[in-house]
Formats: sequence, structure tokens, C-alpha cells
Amino acid sequence: MFKKILIANRGEIACRVIRTAKKMGIKTVAVYSDADARAPHVRMADEAVRLGPPPASESYLLADAIIAACKATGAEAVHPGYGFLSERESFARALADNGIAFIGPPPKAIAAMGDKIESKKLAKEAGVNVVPGYLGEIADTDEAVRIAGEIGYPVMMKASAGGGGKGMRLAYNEQDVREGFEATKREGLASFGDDRVFIEKFIESPRHIEIQVLGDQHGNIVYLGERECSVQRRHQKVVEEAPSPFVTPEMRKAMGEQAVALARAVGYYSAGTVELIVSGADTTGKGFYFLEMNTRLQVEHPVTEEVTGLDLVEQMIRVAYGEKLAFTQADVKLTGWAIENRVYAEDPYRGFLPSTGRLSRYRPSPAGNGVRVDDGVFEGGEVSMFYDPMIAKLITYGATREEAIDKQIAALDAFELGGIGHNVDFLSALMQHPRFREGRLTTGFIAEEYPEGFQGAPASAELRRSLAALGAMVATAEAVRARHIDGQLGAPLDPPSVWVARIDGEDFEVAVLDGDVTVSGAAFHVEVDYTPGQRRVDALIDGKPLTVQIERKGSSWLFTTRGAKHKVRVLDPRTAALAAHMIEKTPPDLSKYLLCPMPGLLTQLHVAEGDKVEAGQALAVVEAMKMENILRAEKAGTVKKVEAKAGDSLAVDAVIVEFE
Repeated sequence: MFKKILIANRGEIACRVIRTAKKMGIKTVAVYSDADARAPHVRMADEAVRLGPPPASESYLLADAIIAACKATGAEAVHPGYGFLSERESFARALADNGIAFIGPPPKAIAAMGDKIESKKLAKEAGVNVVPGYLGEIADTDEAVRIAGEIGYPVMMKASAGGGGKGMRLAYNEQDVREGFEATKREGLASFGDDRVFIEKFIESPRHIEIQVLGDQHGNIVYLGERECSVQRRHQKVVEEAPSPFVTPEMRKAMGEQAVALARAVGYYSAGTVELIVSGADTTGKGFYFLEMNTRLQVEHPVTEEVTGLDLVEQMIRVAYGEKLAFTQADVKLTGWAIENRVYAEDPYRGFLPSTGRLSRYRPSPAGNGVRVDDGVFEGGEVSMFYDPMIAKLITYGATREEAIDKQIAALDAFELGGIGHNVDFLSALMQHPRFREGRLTTGFIAEEYPEGFQGAPASAELRRSLAALGAMVATAEAVRARHIDGQLGAPLDPPSVWVARIDGEDFEVAVLDGDVTVSGAAFHVEVDYTPGQRRVDALIDGKPLTVQIERKGSSWLFTTRGAKHKVRVLDPRTAALAAHMIEKTPPDLSKYLLCPMPGLLTQLHVAEGDKVEAGQALAVVEAMKMENILRAEKAGTVKKVEAKAGDSLAVDAVIVEFE
């Protein structure tokens, strides 16, 4: 076996590979940019080599620097993780030329599947179902409009070398094509160095299902079941699970056999994933079509590991060393259910805008009992604008799908994050959504269920009463502590036995007697160990566990649990009666400004002082984390003043344009 390997990546996947390598007794070498000098993957590895400045193009994408690091440290092989150089044929060939093993597929397979246009042609030749579309070169926007019309709307425009949700635009009409074609070309060029675009029919009510394949260098190839990846936002996967609640054993076999046929056609070995779009309206089990093949480890590989009992990173290393697979297709069994949620640095309450900054608090859910956390960040570390906004992957495993979902909800409640915007509340809301729990999924699930954006998961009457009971217990504990503060005027007051708890604007009368609490006539028994100032509370309310994160906000608290933030104010009855007469401060009117919604680069500005604009008109383009975001006018108006210019780096809420 290899004695030392280098991991040409960062973050959670670098940590993930290092853990398996250590388990196998293999020494590890990390590489890092200046932004990652103190990152966990650097500390975990036996050795670490600096690559360069923070931008990936000056560090993690420098193949020559990585090869030099291998030679300097004596690393015999490179695991590329995902992203960066993982699907770069030239990198795999350069390693081979220098006598360094690539822990991945052969270069010719990367080349064949890396080009989305050529891969579809190969898939068709291998007998794999493919989506109707146009695979030739598209010269310009006018030709794109003509082709889209011939295929029939809706269509999807995709960068040929794209991946990870980048370089994709959905078009329902000619205007969408004209607006999106050039943007797709630019994103493809910026992210992948290739501006070719192809167009294919968009399958409506689609599911996104993928098959995990694994092959060795001796011609053995197996499939390890499927993953359901339909819950997506802007074509970026958010939730993945294995198996799929939609796929039947017959369908799994048909999909798996086609995936293996494609892998065999390109001489594939190592771990790889064949992605399929599946018609949710199809009842025959045959309505699935090839999308692409990812010639690397997938972000969502842990759910397959949980239901198969296999370590895919270990299998990749063994295959790269030349070992045969130690099992056959007949040995592959799927047991239980696994779900993965991607915890992102993005704020769902602000339209999922990327969030960067320091992680002032990072306490992931406790691992064990079917809970797994794959991460590569630390408390006090920086979430950088230079890389992907993923903070961690939360994986839960249960005997049934319902058990895995319930473990996700409990684990998300316990996930503590501070200093940046994050999507934990949104993920919890997804897990509680009736449609998700029923398994009625399509790739449009998020857009369909949250058309007006996300404002928190709805709270049941029972949850609001539980929060009122907990709030009264917290207020009592705070009042007891206040009695012991020295130097007070007069005798310390005992905590009241009755409180008025306001939960999101609704008042509850709460009586507290030790652990017995009565909320507006309903009795609860509350067991909670709360110390004033504590940030997280694990309570038992009538025997049911409830984890709540608590943050003091002036005279109120912010309770976060079950996918929403709740404003909680607990007062004695007299103070509550007087507080009702206080005048609330109204926020300033910012509607006359176009504000930058996220930290980013202003790449285009389409208006000047004096211009008249219409509602929906594109005003500016801001690039953040390699994605272009078009900012549009919310209403008709006239530009009074332009406060920024193309090329400016803008902070959140920076004024771009002021209207009259």
C-alpha cells in the first residue's frame, strides 16, 4: 500500500480523506493557500505545503506546484477530492508523467466524461437513455434562440465543462435565452475555462437521481445503489438521501446496469457517479435520462457509505494502488436510510445571499447515534469569499427514512453557528415539510414551496406554548440570579410566580411552580438545566426533548429551534401591561436605494444618472463566489445618483444606485 499520499484540496473533503488515510496507516500531506494556513486539514495532516495566495487560480489550481509538493515530501499518490483539479485530465496525465499515482479514474475517462457534449454522444452509443437536445457548437445568441425554439420550451442552457450548479440557465421563452446565453458562456469561461454551451429539453416535474459506480483496474465494475438529489436551489444540491423514496428495485437495477455499461464503455475505474434526470410523472420505471458522469468523489458520498457500509475513499485508494474489488455486485446490499444536509454560509432570510466572515461560534451537532458531521472549519476561523460557501455536511442514519429525518431535525437544532448567515433554519424547515416527509420531490421543490422566499418554519400552537413555558423558566432563572447581585437598592425581589410571555406577538399567561408550568390553562412539566447566559438549552417538555438556542436581544430573547427564530419577551404582569403602551420604532425606508445584497464584485452597471427604469429591468450584476447575480428594479423610477462603478468591491448593503 502507499506509504504517503497528498490531498490536493481543502476544507471538509481534505479532512475526510485524511481520516481514512490515517485509518489505513498512510501518512498524509496537506496543501494550503494563505487563507487556509490555520485550517483544520493543515493541522490534521502529517505534513503541509504552502501553494500560494488565496485565489484558487494562484494556489489550489496550480498543478505544477502540487507536483513539486509531492516530490518535496515523497508523496506517492494524490487524492484530488472534488472540485479544483479533480476532473482535470491534464492534471492526471501530469501526475502519471512524474510517476505519481492519481487516486481517481484514468485520464481518458475524465476527458470523455468531462465534456458534457461528447459524454452524451458516448452515453447514447453505450445504450444509455439521453435527454433530447442539441449537442453541436452554438455560434451566438441568435442561433441559441433558433435551437431552443426547435427543441421546444422550456430548455436548459449548460456550460459544456460545467458542474456544481454553475453555468446553467433555465429558459421558458426567447427573452430568457437572450438574457441567459451570454451569462452562461461567461460563467463557463470564468469557472471552467470553456465557454461552449449546449441546450437540451428541460424535463418538467423532474427528479435528480444519481448512481454511484465503483470499478477496479481489472475490469470489475459495480453500482452501489442510488442517491436522491432532487432538493436543489439554483441547481445546487441541498439535501441528498440514499436510497430514493421513488426508485423501485426494478428501476434501480435498470439504472445501475446502464451506469455500469457507460463506465465500461470508457474504461472507467475508481469511484464515479452517473447523474440521471427522472420524470416524476413516469410510472413505467423507464423515464430516466443521462445527464452527466462525474469522474470523482461526490459531495454526497457519505449517504452511500452509510447504507452500504463501505468507505469509498478507502476503495479509491485501494483501486489506485492496483487492488481488485473485494466484493461483487451480488454482495452489495442497501440497509437502512441516510440523509445529508449541506450547511452553507448563506442567509435564507435574505434570499440565500452568500455570507462571509468569521465564525464567532461553531459547535456542530454531537456525533454518534446515527449522526455524522463532515467539516473543515473551526470556531474563530474565516469563511472566505474565495471558496465554496459550504461549512459542513450533516449526515444522519436510521433504520427508516422517518427515523433519519427526525434525527436531522434534532441534530440541526443542536448545530450552533454564529458570526455569519447560515441555512440551518431552512434545512430544518425542509425536514419538517409534509411534502418532503412524504417523498413527493422534484428539482422544483424549493421554488414551488417557498415562492416568496423563506421566513422561518411555521410554528405549531404546541411549540409556541412550549416556548412560552421554557421562556418563563429561563426568566425565573435570570430573576433568581439577579437577587444575588451585590449593591442593590432595597431588598431583592423574589421572581414572580406568574409571567406574561410574548412569543412572536402572541401573549401567554405562564404560572411557574418548580418544574410544573401552566401556559394559558395548559399544564406542562418542564425539565431544564439552565444557567443564565447559556447559549443552548436541552429541555424535556412533558417528556419530549426540545433543543433551543438562546440569544439575548435587549429586553427580549431570540429562541431558535425547529427551523425558525422566535422573538420571546417575558415580563411580570404589571410591566407587560405598561409595555403594551410603548411606541415601537419604525425602520427607515430604504426603498429608494439599490443596495448590494451580498459582499461581491460589481461587474456590470447598466444605468446612469437621469435614466428612467421599469420594474424588473436589470440594473447591475454582482459576482459573488463565482456566481453572477442580476439586480433588478423593484418598481419604475428615475436614477438620481450612481454611487458605485463597475470593478468596485462592495460590502453588504452598500448603496449602488439612489432613485428620485
